[in-house]
Amino acid sequence: MSIAAATDSREIVLPDAAATLALGRRLGERLGAGDVVCLSGNLGAGKTTLARGAIAAWTGRDEEAPSPTYTLVQTYEGGKGELWHVDLYRLKQPDDAWELGLEDAFAEAACLIEWPERLGGRLPRNRLDIALTPHGEGRSAALTAHGAWSTKLGSI
Repeated sequence: MSIAAATDSREIVLPDAAATLALGRRLGERLGAGDVVCLSGNLGAGKTTLARGAIAAWTGRDEEAPSPTYTLVQTYEGGKGELWHVDLYRLKQPDDAWELGLEDAFAEAACLIEWPERLGGRLPRNRLDIALTPHGEGRSAALTAHGAWSTKLGSI
């Protein structure tokens, strides 16, 4: 897999955690099997909060949705199939991700990936990158669409 050039981007100001959850919900409503969303930002930037909103929309109910920092992967079933929430923070080398079955998940499930840079550039060509940057009580989200995500970005 290779990285493709970005084709569309936008920035969204999220004044608080509720706005971050709401963005996650809008994202989760639009996800489908084979969609990959890469969430980046420093510790505490809001990656897991955004993922919780997407997971709630995917499953149709509020989930506890713990951060998968120690388990590496949490999966959730929804009306459109399986959603993988992956946290690669503790990954030692990119090849370790494939032992988790991540390549199969890219094809068959929707994937939310925290710390995607740990994959060393082995990200799918079609993906949405969301970089979160804290600002006071809130944060900003820079969304960058790659490949097929360009047509979906406007609906988020």
